[in-house]
Amino acid sequence: MRRIVIAEDLLLLREGMSRLLTATGHTVVAAVGSAPELVAAVAEHRPDLSIVDVRMPPNFRDEGLRAALEIRAADPDAKVLIVSQYVERAYAQELLADGRGGTGYLLKDRVTALDDFLDAVERVADGGTAMDPEVVRHLVTRTSRKEGNNALTAREQEVLGLMAQGLSNSAICAALFLAPVSVEKHIGSIFTKLDLPPDADANRRVRAVLAYLNR
Repeated sequence: MRRIVIAEDLLLLREGMSRLLTATGHTVVAAVGSAPELVAAVAEHRPDLSIVDVRMPPNFRDEGLRAALEIRAADPDAKVLIVSQYVERAYAQELLADGRGGTGYLLKDRVTALDDFLDAVERVADGGTAMDPEVVRHLVTRTSRKEGNNALTAREQEVLGLMAQGLSNSAICAALFLAPVSVEKHIGSIFTKLDLPPDADANRRVRAVLAYLNR
C-alpha cells in the first residue's frame, strides 16, 4: 500500500481523509495544514503520494499548488494529487505542464465518492493521471469553443476527456461502447491534430491533454 502525505487546512477534512486512507490499508506518514509544512513533510518522508489542497494559509490563494510544483521541481518522481473546491483552468495546466504524469486534480466533492477517490490515489501513485470528470468537462467544453478548422470532433473530445481522467484504452472502450480499433483510431487522430508525433514517450497522453488546453 501507499505512504501518503496530506496537506489540507480544514481539520475535519484532513482527519477524514487520513482515516479513510488508513482504513483502506494506506499509511499516512504526515497530515499538515500549510504549504511550508507540506514541503518539509515531503522532504522528510519521501512519500509515494502527496494529497494537496490548492488554497492554504497564509493567503488562501494557490499556496498548495505552488508547494506541489516546488516539490515536483525538486523531485521529478514525486506524485501529487491536488484537491480543490474550484475548477481552475490555470491549475490544471500548471499541474500537467511537465508532461510527466504522476499528477491528479480532483474536486473535493469527489473525496466523498470512495471508489473514485481511492482509484485516483492508486492511479496517480502509479505515475498516471486522474482528472476529475467535472474538471475535464469544464475545460474541454471551454477550449472547444475557440477551435478552428483543426477542431477535435465531439467523439474525439469524449475520448480525450477520458484520457485526461487517466482511463486506459480498454476502459475508454467500455465507457463509450466502442471497439478497441475505434478507440485507437480516435486517439491517433487526436495526436495528429495536436501535432504529437509517435515516439517512445509513455506520457504522450498527458501531453495531448496539455496541448489541447493550451490552444
